[in-house]
Amino acid sequence: MLKSIVMHDIAMEHVAAMERWYWREHAPEINRRFGPWLVRHDSYLPVDAPPDARGAGYFNWRVTEGWWREMPEPGPRGNLAFSVPPQWPRVAAGFFAAQPTDDFVGADVQPGERQVLRWTTLSAYPAGVLPAEGERWFLETLVPQLVRAGGAWRIFSTLAHKQPLPLPGEWPAGRRPPPESVLHHWDRLTELWFETFADWRQWMREVAPTLTPPPWATQTAFPFVQPGRDFVGTFLLERPTDEFARDARGTL
Repeated sequence: MLKSIVMHDIAMEHVAAMERWYWREHAPEINRRFGPWLVRHDSYLPVDAPPDARGAGYFNWRVTEGWWREMPEPGPRGNLAFSVPPQWPRVAAGFFAAQPTDDFVGADVQPGERQVLRWTTLSAYPAGVLPAEGERWFLETLVPQLVRAGGAWRIFSTLAHKQPLPLPGEWPAGRRPPPESVLHHWDRLTELWFETFADWRQWMREVAPTLTPPPWATQTAFPFVQPGRDFVGTFLLERPTDEFARDARGTL
């Protein structure tokens, strides 16, 4: 089983039109066509992050998770083209194991003991960095420092599925997303949980500057790679806003 993650970023002046498209057209199309393969189809509306969180590659609109029993064959396969959105969002997408590959902190906390503000991030090692080199820094340097420093009460991470896995379906010819609007080169999906934005802000002020950059860092400050290109993230609550496999229906 694999989990697909799709983060969206839009100009908020288009949010009403984009929400209508997602609910009336896109989610029902996904459900109807791929329901036999798709166990869960959940979507979150991010928390409205404060201005000082927006410089860390913040994506401001829906984060959708698909949990796939197996992947359908790519291409149209007897279906019509997807309904085109009123505006093309900027998208960060990837496939990951259904369960985190590494669980570092907080597994013993029971629901209800802590507030949950999930800083959900996608990160990529820069071009030219071998995956083994990036993983060695992540697991042997960064994670031990994160665990010792505290501040984030829950930390876990998932390796990206590296084999090419195109999402099924097709956009109309000549009306596909602009190639530069889609980021899909990720190495890890990582979550750090806080109770409040004040906790996150304190972590950024007190913990992030103490973290050791890798030798291949492209910037001196955490996340050590370019936000918005090699590091993106958003803030989610613990429950999805929509469970489309249960709530949305479509005709095709």
